[in-house]
Amino acid sequence: MKQMTIGFVGTGRMGANMARRLADLGYSIGAVYDPHETVAASLALELNCLAAKSLPEVTAACDVIFTVVTDDDAMREIFSGGESLLLGSAGRVFINCATVGPEVHEFVAEASEKAGAFALAACMASSIPQARQGLLYLIVGGDVAVYERMKPLLENISASLRYVGGVGEAAKVKALVNMVMNINTAGLAEGLGLGASLGLDLQMLKEVFSQTGANSRVLETDGDDMINRDHECFFSGAHAAKDSGIANDLAGMAGISAPLSHATEIQYRKMIELGIGGLDKSGVAELTFPNRMASAPIKSGF
Repeated sequence: MKQMTIGFVGTGRMGANMARRLADLGYSIGAVYDPHETVAASLALELNCLAAKSLPEVTAACDVIFTVVTDDDAMREIFSGGESLLLGSAGRVFINCATVGPEVHEFVAEASEKAGAFALAACMASSIPQARQGLLYLIVGGDVAVYERMKPLLENISASLRYVGGVGEAAKVKALVNMVMNINTAGLAEGLGLGASLGLDLQMLKEVFSQTGANSRVLETDGDDMINRDHECFFSGAHAAKDSGIANDLAGMAGISAPLSHATEIQYRKMIELGIGGLDKSGVAELTFPNRMASAPIKSGF
């Protein structure tokens, strides 16, 4: 696998740290691309690779291209039109890591196949430190033969892989992961916020939560951040809103009621409306703790 040249489209915190991880392991990073050219240029200088000015440049320079973009529209854009990643892409493998709708992953897979290329969905259920350390949890979908061929590469950026079937199936599973995570986060913010309003010791309350049915992974990762208003961004409120929206769209198509997920999406969209959607998802506590939005500045890490 290390004889293959790797490219990255999308060099934000997740994409850049995945690229650094592979470079550390001796992989050749051929090109990086981002609409924010200065971000890509900085990473290219660090990794001694091409800062591509166009998407076809990435395809021409690389055998395997990871894409880590923001949303459905961005994903469709990089695989559509005459200047997309698909130009001259025969034989290339695209590993698409963004959380987008199942239909978008399916569109990309079909378009790639028509171009003689291959596509996998490798949906990430982890955050920035795991990307840098090669400890991602990846939910993978696509042709099983392509998955097996790419498995050694994927194992170098992950602690665990879970192959679930087609690219659309991977996207559905990831949507449900984030749906439940977001509900848990919003619920914890309400519980701690109500505890603060009742004058309870919040560290005591956290400890009790951890030993009872109120426990969750979110309690471990976000509890102190909610209490201390430390919302350095690992997964933004804006992304939480988007991902809850994907799950709610799936629920609508399935004819299933999802009232908790809809309420959660409303909370995260309220963060965006208030101008704090760039904070970590733990920032939803700013909506539930007493007197927060009008009080001392939030520690955002920016």
